[in-house]
Amino acid sequence: MKTTLVRKEDVQHKAWRIVDAAGVVLGKLAVKVADALRGKDKPTFTPHVDNGDFVIVINADKVKVTGKKEEDKKYMFYSMYVGNERRTSLKKMREHRPEFIIEHAVKGMLQKNRLANAMIRKLRVYAGTEHPHSAQQPKPLVI
Repeated sequence: MKTTLVRKEDVQHKAWRIVDAAGVVLGKLAVKVADALRGKDKPTFTPHVDNGDFVIVINADKVKVTGKKEEDKKYMFYSMYVGNERRTSLKKMREHRPEFIIEHAVKGMLQKNRLANAMIRKLRVYAGTEHPHSAQQPKPLVI
């Protein structure tokens, strides 16, 4: 049996997938979305080629976390000035920027290189149920 490696020129057109994050645990959602962005759920997966699909995540504000993460989990922001470090809890982040929670979790699941920067651009996260990508006819991503 031969191993086939897909080249950048041979990549088929990328499909659109949609996920409803309401009631889904954040980590499990991030793993499935990262695999779809990377193309690991396809038989033609090649590590050095962007072969994944576009992913739309709706209801980002209703994602579930386990344990006491709602109060204990902190996001750190640093402006490169001395003493200008801010920490925000997941509860406050859910109120102000619920999309960031999922984007941050998925980005942490991808590899750390230029290819991952291209993959994260294929992720679209929306707080509510509405999204402007209905023309792409997204198929559901099973979680």
